[in-house]
Amino acid sequence: MTTIAIIGGTGFSGGNIAREALSRGWAVRSLSRNAPKQPIDGVDYLTGSYTDAADLARLVDGADALVLAVHATDADGNDVLTTALPAIADAAAAAGARLGVVGGAGSSLVAEGGPRLVDTPEFHDEWKPEALTHAGVLEWLRAQYPAGSDGLRWFYVSPAALYGAFAPGETTGGYRTDGDLLVSKDGGSSEISGTDFALAFVDELATPAHENRRFTVGH
Repeated sequence: MTTIAIIGGTGFSGGNIAREALSRGWAVRSLSRNAPKQPIDGVDYLTGSYTDAADLARLVDGADALVLAVHATDADGNDVLTTALPAIADAAAAAGARLGVVGGAGSSLVAEGGPRLVDTPEFHDEWKPEALTHAGVLEWLRAQYPAGSDGLRWFYVSPAALYGAFAPGETTGGYRTDGDLLVSKDGGSSEISGTDFALAFVDELATPAHENRRFTVGH
């Protein structure tokens, strides 16, 4: 049986990924600071911190994949993820688990050659700390473990521009992907529901197609 471990399995992305994985008969383990208020039946919930080596080792033990589905900054915009990345990558590599990262849309390109979504005039300033920090996560992975390298298998998924608990969207059972380009419709809108994002994410776990690469997803 496939086993996935999720850092942040009580959140919007992590919860949807957990449900999709469970629907395929997979085992799901989650690590979060607090127990969920509405637990998903079938998920093995652990409480602790991904910055604690023992908690991280307990989470990833025996897992086929480690999913990172957390914010990169705190409520004040301070980076809370970058310093933990090496330990998370090392834990996944040591366990032989593939690392899958729920990324942000800000680092996606709006046209071939750029700019990034975060660099466009329409991107709100209050969103930039999270977007830029998560863009740094992608840059770190690319620099430390480029495509074709040994040591860690990873992938990073950037959703469409409209994505999150504030806009859960409708389940369509389908999605479109690209490499670094933001996935948009002909009219310019860019969106993906939480459930369809999870479908794309778990499909990648089931059938790897983007080894040590980012891909984007949208309706």
